[in-house]
Amino acid sequence: MSETMLIPPTEESADNRVPTVYFIDDSATMREVIKIAFRNENMNVVTCGDASSALVQFEKNRPDVVITDVIMPDRDGYTLCSLIKENADLQGIPVILMSGVVNKTVADKAVSVKADDLIRKPFQPAELIGRVKKLLGTNEPEPDQQVERPATTNALNSLFAPPPPPAAPRVPTAAPQAPVAGETGWPRALADAFGPRKPAPQPQYGHPAVPPAAPQAPPQSRPATSADIQKLRAEIARLDLQIKKLQTELQIERQYNQALEAQMSALTQIE
Repeated sequence: MSETMLIPPTEESADNRVPTVYFIDDSATMREVIKIAFRNENMNVVTCGDASSALVQFEKNRPDVVITDVIMPDRDGYTLCSLIKENADLQGIPVILMSGVVNKTVADKAVSVKADDLIRKPFQPAELIGRVKKLLGTNEPEPDQQVERPATTNALNSLFAPPPPPAAPRVPTAAPQAPVAGETGWPRALADAFGPRKPAPQPQYGHPAVPPAAPQAPPQSRPATSADIQKLRAEIARLDLQIKKLQTELQIERQYNQALEAQMSALTQIE
């Protein structure tokens, strides 16, 4: 499935070919956001939901730049980039890979498939547009000739800004526990063993007295020290902090998705 946003010919673009940019991502919301972000640029934007449909479109409408997500349902972005670079007719087309995680492993793999650029998601649309123009060799206007971006682009930039890091939750200091009144410091088993003995039964006529069996003390165990208790409390506090951190990150991710959907709905109503 592919969607094309074509720019009508103008006096400036009638004699010059308008570059075609492919944006490939399985997220329909992302595809709509990119079309809105590029609508003020002199570029044709073709969005595709998977690599297979993009390869079919390449034969009908040759791309000038390809932007593809790394993780997709049918073929991933690395495979698509390899297919482009191994094709004699397409190998000169610049490819930008998008990934939610950018580390040495991802960068090494991007280099191995000869990708031209790598951008981390979420990104600001202005940053992506700038990288596309750089690969196309489009000259940007001088600083005193910069055109003011419309409010729509500014809203998209603020929407794609990375969320602020969550504040670390405050770990409460456990109050010292007072000993329970009336409770002995010894384990109950030892207290019973060293408690008052019951009187021995009196021997009956004709039967010798059987001496009572000596009480067996339970196996000695090292009592918990204050250092052990403090270590256990610190471990519990660390695990509790980790759980709260994961819950905060999940909540931020949900809020980001909700804000993205709300922004898309508002931009659709404006159009």
